[in-house]
Amino acid sequence: MIGTRGVPARYGGFETAIEEIGSRLVAAGHEVRVYCRGAENPQGEYKGMRLVHLPAVRHKALETLSHTTLSVAHLLFRRTDVALVFNAANAPLLPLIKLARIPVATHVDGLEWKRAKWNGTGRRYYLAAERLAVRWSRQIIADAVAIQHYYRDRYGAPSVMIPYGAPIQDDCDAGLLAREGYQVGGFHLVVARFEPENHVDLIVEGYTRSSAKLPLVVVGSAPYAEEYSRRISALAEKDERVRLVGGVWDQDLLDALYAGCASYLHGHSVGGTNPSLLRAMGAGAPVVAFDVVFNHEVLGDSGVFFAGPRRSGGGGGGGRGVAVPRSRAGRQWKGTCQDALHMGRRRGALRAALP
Repeated sequence: MIGTRGVPARYGGFETAIEEIGSRLVAAGHEVRVYCRGAENPQGEYKGMRLVHLPAVRHKALETLSHTTLSVAHLLFRRTDVALVFNAANAPLLPLIKLARIPVATHVDGLEWKRAKWNGTGRRYYLAAERLAVRWSRQIIADAVAIQHYYRDRYGAPSVMIPYGAPIQDDCDAGLLAREGYQVGGFHLVVARFEPENHVDLIVEGYTRSSAKLPLVVVGSAPYAEEYSRRISALAEKDERVRLVGGVWDQDLLDALYAGCASYLHGHSVGGTNPSLLRAMGAGAPVVAFDVVFNHEVLGDSGVFFAGPRRSGGGGGGGRGVAVPRSRAGRQWKGTCQDALHMGRRRGALRAALP
C-alpha cells in the first residue's frame, strides 16, 4: 500500500482505510507492506503490517510525489504480488510499477483539483494525473458512486466501487469523556482538517451567530493552511463557546466524542466518502452536513444539510434533534476488506494473471 502518510492512521481517509483494510488482510493470512512518511520513532510493524518509513520533501506541492517516488524505488526490488496506490496524484509513477510487472490498482480519492490550496498549475496537474491514472491502472477504485460517475462521464473509464466502513458503537464511554471535561450530550462536534473545502470556518461562523447553549468542540488542524487556520482561530476567539482542541490521536477518546456529542457537523465537500462522517453515523450521532452530492449519498434522509453559515450552527440549538438510524452506517470495515479481495480476484490482479 503506497502513496499516503501511512499508519497508524492519524490524518485522513486514506490512512484510515489502509489501517482497517491492511490489518484485516494480515488476519486473513496475507503479507502487507505499507509505505509511511518519516517518523521520529518509526515502527517496523503495526497490527501485523510491515512498515517502510521513507522521507519526503516538506512542501505541499512536493510531499506526496517525492515520498511516493522513493517508495516505488523501494518497491521495485521487493517481491510484490499487487500494488495498491492511493491518490491519483501519484499516477506519473505507475509506469515504473507496470514495467516491473506488478499489477496496480489506483484509489483515486475525490476531486482534488477543486481544492483551493492548488493554483492553476496544481489543478492542471491533478487533472492530467487523473487521465494518467485511467490509462495506466489495471483497476480504478472509487469510494463513492458520485466519483464513479465522474470518471465514467469525464474519461469513459469504468471503476469498482469499494465504500469505506465504520465501527458501530452501541455505547458511549461516559467516564472517558468526563475525565477529559465533557458530558454526554453536552457539546456539538466538528472533526476535520482545516482546509477551505471542509468548511470549518463556515461552521464556526454559523455557530457564533446561533443561540446554541452547548459548546462547539472543533477537532483538527492542517499542515499547509496557516492563513485558513488563522481565520478559524479569529472566529473562535470571538465566542467562548467555541473550543479548538487541535488533533485528537487517542482513538478511544475520538470514539467517545462521536458517540457523546449532541450533534456532529460535517463540512467536507470534495473528497468523496469521508470516514469521519461514517464514524459519526456509526456512533449514532445526529449529523448536520454540507449540502453536496457525496454527503447526500452517504446520509440519505438520515441528516440535515446546510450550504451557508446561517444554517450550519448549533445542530438545531442544543439537543439531539436529528435522529440518525444506526442502520444507515451498517457497513463495517470487514465488508470493505472483502470487496478489496474480491476486486483483486475478479480482475486477475495477481502476478500469474499478467499477459
